[in-house]
Amino acid sequence: SKLEVLCPHLEELIEEGHKSLVFSQFTSMLAIVRKHLDERGVKYAYLDGQTRKRKQVVEQFQSDPETHVFLISLKAGGLGLNLTEAEYVFLLDPWWNPAVEAQAIDRAHRVGQTKQVFAYRLICKGTVEEKILELQTKKRELADAILDADGTPLSDLTTEDLEMLLS
Repeated sequence: SKLEVLCPHLEELIEEGHKSLVFSQFTSMLAIVRKHLDERGVKYAYLDGQTRKRKQVVEQFQSDPETHVFLISLKAGGLGLNLTEAEYVFLLDPWWNPAVEAQAIDRAHRVGQTKQVFAYRLICKGTVEEKILELQTKKRELADAILDADGTPLSDLTTEDLEMLLS
């Protein structure tokens, strides 16, 4: 399971003094990770759509040397957060729009970041997650073709291509 992959990584990173962001679109998945961290006495910050004191939670992660993990709901924490203390980003489940994931990774990779940032996507083989990843790749390739103006005229795009890009 993803927990069997994630937790040993987090434990090793905590031992080495690194800070990590863990994103999921499912608060139920974050609850499972919270339980694991609680059982091990790991101090962490948590942010989802219900969090009222966002600024204080962010400050705790950024300034407290004992808070090594920040669990974040993908939609609640994907925008507007500056989390440059993190060096590692874990995406526990894929989002249909690759830009949402890129924004989540960019929470750590911002002006003021002095260390290299490592991002990991945990994808279960043989599941719908692989299909989502394929869709993300196709969306990214189409967007790149349009933005790079590589000679691919917009008129070559099908209605389906345009709908996928805009979804």
